Amino acid sequence: MRLKTAAWNFRLRKRRPATPAFAPPATSAEGVHVGLAELIDMRHRVREVQIFSSPARRSPLIGLHHSKLRGRGVDFDQVRIYQAGDDVRTIDWRVTARTQEPHTKLFHEERERPVFIMVEQTQRLFFGTGLVFKSVLAAQAASLIGWAALAHNDRVGGLVFNDQEHHEIKPRRSKQSLLQLLNRLARANQSLGSPASSPRDSFSLALRRAREVLRPGSLVVILCDERTLSDTAEKQLSLLARHTDMILLPVSDPLDHALPAAGLLRFAEQGAQLELDTHASDLRQAYREQAEARTARWERLAQRLGVLLLPLTTQEGMIDQLQDYLQHRRAR
Repeated sequence: MRLKTAAWNFRLRKRRPATPAFAPPATSAEGVHVGLAELIDMRHRVREVQIFSSPARRSPLIGLHHSKLRGRGVDFDQVRIYQAGDDVRTIDWRVTARTQEPHTKLFHEERERPVFIMVEQTQRLFFGTGLVFKSVLAAQAASLIGWAALAHNDRVGGLVFNDQEHHEIKPRRSKQSLLQLLNRLARANQSLGSPASSPRDSFSLALRRAREVLRPGSLVVILCDERTLSDTAEKQLSLLARHTDMILLPVSDPLDHALPAAGLLRFAEQGAQLELDTHASDLRQAYREQAEARTARWERLAQRLGVLLLPLTTQEGMIDQLQDYLQHRRAR
């Protein structure tokens, strides 16, 4: 029971290992914070990942982005003579009456749709033992997807939320709208690490706000900490998925999934301290089981909602992970 309690408390806290072997160098800000210039430069890497389709290439995500025709998802194209197998509900009765021959309406998929990018920048993301902090990884991925959506002629907006507040950018088909989102994102990221008041369930509140402002047919891209999924958040995601398409990108770090056998580790946050003896095999096993349970919960949720799940880890480069996933999906 003592080991289970220790593992449970450790899961709820932001991890700041005191041992230098598990933390990035304090003398360098690379990978710890991200600036607006870096997020803007991400536009040059859009061609490396075929997130959305182009006239020459179809993305493996085309099924998510343009086939679920919810709401105003189609535009009128033309009228032609009715053929066997056409849907009788699309018959154009005015043209039929005028020509005395059955005609049917043809539609094409709406080219432009709102892409709403939700990015978490809470204190729990201000951690990393891999290439970058989780907060930086989430910001980089959000920027890449935003530039890709803008290049695809979609309206781009989003919501950046931290422990205490959120900032919303209305989706518009303009570079200025995306830059506003990235500026908010960079500012939220730069403020991480400073003393903060008691956190709240910011993820659930952000999802509730998204449900209020998004119209049917929108594509919602959610970048959040893997550990942020609660019962309340899962309910909000289920409600949001009823009228929108969704891509879930939970972000994790290798230390979220396994404790190293490194002896006594000390962790501190807002005056509270925690010590863990990582030589205890029962503790490490309980910690791994909790991580596996979180992963399985995300997978069950994505399967139940019929949405795309694309986990990201700080252990590998963000571009490489997206490329590998899309190649695997294309092969399937």
